[in-house]
Amino acid sequence: MFRYQVCQNNYTKTLCLIFCLLPPLAFGMSTCDNEISKESNRSESLQFKLAAIASILVAGGIGVSLPQLGRRIEALNPENDIFFMIKAFAAGVILATGFVHILPDAFDTLSSPCLKENPWGKFPFAGFVAMMSSIGTLMIDSLASGFYTRSHFKKSKQVIVDEEKVGDDEHSGHVHIHTHGTHGHAHGSVVPSEEQETGDPDLLRHRIISQVLELGVIIHSIVIGITLGASQSPETIKTLLAALSFHQFFEGLGLGGCISQARFRTLHTVVMAVFFSLTTPIGIAIGIGICSVYSENTPTALIVQGIFNSASAGILIYMALVDLLAADFMDPKMQSNIRLQLAANLSLLLGAGCMSILAKWA
Repeated sequence: MFRYQVCQNNYTKTLCLIFCLLPPLAFGMSTCDNEISKESNRSESLQFKLAAIASILVAGGIGVSLPQLGRRIEALNPENDIFFMIKAFAAGVILATGFVHILPDAFDTLSSPCLKENPWGKFPFAGFVAMMSSIGTLMIDSLASGFYTRSHFKKSKQVIVDEEKVGDDEHSGHVHIHTHGTHGHAHGSVVPSEEQETGDPDLLRHRIISQVLELGVIIHSIVIGITLGASQSPETIKTLLAALSFHQFFEGLGLGGCISQARFRTLHTVVMAVFFSLTTPIGIAIGIGICSVYSENTPTALIVQGIFNSASAGILIYMALVDLLAADFMDPKMQSNIRLQLAANLSLLLGAGCMSILAKWA
């Protein structure tokens, strides 16, 4: 009643109106403000960023390299039961990364009040991009598998034809005493071990999976690296340092398991492992370089970050569910062993749970 009487006067009405509108306006300005907070400490932030580069580089390198030791450590051998559990844990980490970390961030980014209502507020672009990236991953997966299969089939037919030609040439110039020896020699020289390996459909599948998974991981790693590098809050960077080190270790473990099963040549394996290990540190370095001009609340930055996160989430969710979990959980070896099934399920839930808890800080 008192407030109603006070506001009867025109002057007091104006003051009341300004007083009521001031908080929302201030909030809206602070939400999209491009100025760096006065409380930020550039030198302290830079120290934590450099520490993050070293920590994440080491964690990612160890994670992606551990499965490669399977040739020497029996527990890490891809054919061992323990490896199924380790891979299930890592797949849970990747799945939680897509569902709990990346996709919600993409929805928040692309629905930001800093973006225009039309079209960003009228359509769920984050979910749409994630769906399309999952479909695109499926198409690439299928087309690549078909291409490698057809390519190897043509090579196999050519090898058979070459064998027959070599056999005919040698037989025409020699008596039958040398026939078996020359034919056996021709077969051994024409079919190299690499061709025999690439003819294995399961091996081809593992190679495609490892390469597509690395693509999705790299996109995500670059984005989170730039986010950390561009941040000017020491507290935020310290939290991200610990969370991302854990994240990169187990994400590298999952990727390393796929690379190990693909049985690439040593140089190819090293290149993939190094490339994964360097992507997040490179992203942090880029973020450091652009932090003076970069603002994560500008429309361009929000759109680019949101679309990249959505695409990465779609790729990781598809790879975790289809290529990692479905492939292993439907494996005859696991289907025939109830203890291994239970252990793998518990390992999957543990990995997904641990990564989900990290969403509280990162």
